[in-house]
Amino acid sequence: MTSNSIDNLGNELTAESQVAKIFEWRRGFNAMHLIDIGVQLGLFRTISNASEATPEQIAVALSLHPPYVETWCTSAYSFGLLEGNEDRTFRLAPFIDQILANDGHPRYLGGYVRLGTEFATEDHRYCLDAFRTGSTVPFQGRSAAFAEAVASGTNGLQVLSARKILPELPGLKERLDAGGTLLEVGCGTGRHLLQLTKAFPQARCVGVDIDPTGMKAAKEALEKAGVAGRVELIEGELRDAVPEATVDAVVMIEVLHEIAPEIRRNVIDGCYRALRSDGWLLIIDETYPTTLAESRQPEFLFPVQTGFEELTWGNVLPTREEQEALLRGAAFTGEIGRYIVGEGFTVLTAQK
Repeated sequence: MTSNSIDNLGNELTAESQVAKIFEWRRGFNAMHLIDIGVQLGLFRTISNASEATPEQIAVALSLHPPYVETWCTSAYSFGLLEGNEDRTFRLAPFIDQILANDGHPRYLGGYVRLGTEFATEDHRYCLDAFRTGSTVPFQGRSAAFAEAVASGTNGLQVLSARKILPELPGLKERLDAGGTLLEVGCGTGRHLLQLTKAFPQARCVGVDIDPTGMKAAKEALEKAGVAGRVELIEGELRDAVPEATVDAVVMIEVLHEIAPEIRRNVIDGCYRALRSDGWLLIIDETYPTTLAESRQPEFLFPVQTGFEELTWGNVLPTREEQEALLRGAAFTGEIGRYIVGEGFTVLTAQK
């Protein structure tokens, strides 16, 4: 037995175990599409509303083909997404109502699944040519559906930021409750800005983004929620949009790795410039492994996956060393807070 026949967990590798791994990944591919079908056709929501239902009842409620719904339910039961009885009545497995049936819940992942089944699938179709040419299709300028799926996929991080992380930064809540200003860089469709207006009703919020599709959606969402008067939306570059020393906190959620490496320093410099003294910068993003060994460690599995999935978007995930060099280069001299949330998202905090 050689070192090559042992995996990183110390388990012996065999041809059979490697084959089983491929079959499990293939099963996961099918699971994602099954989930997407259940979300888009309303299967999860219908079962949640009924508490328990047969495939026939679900099919009638949604005007769907009963044999297809029967197979979907059996498959979802096999994947552990549904629980069922011998009389073929089904109910959602624990917590699936939050994760797949309620798009307003912080744990909802329907949008994240759709990013894989629809948009990542489209990207993979031209990967062969992209690998030969290095061409990319960037995040900006895609469809409204794409922007909304991205926003939905990061919903939990938005809620976590507004309800827990920002309020716990020393002195920040008091400043915002007294009428301070929050700036979101890369505000997208405005979902996080809506969360911020709820968490800090006395604060003024500013959203900056270069994507016109997302900004249009953000404007509509803010007007619909009746908070447009409390939020300023600016389409353009940060340095040109926000005066120096005028905000109490700057937030970037899943944005840093989408900024081209050659201009990241300018953006972080702009964040520092916009902050008042003692203001806070909050970045929630992903950290790419520095070493090859790190790429198999649990906290890096999701960032490595993102690095591959967003390769043809032109996104390059920064390492820890690169993140901290950006902050130090922008004159953040104090302690840099760092911890992991969820499946591998890095929370970075720095005070001016």
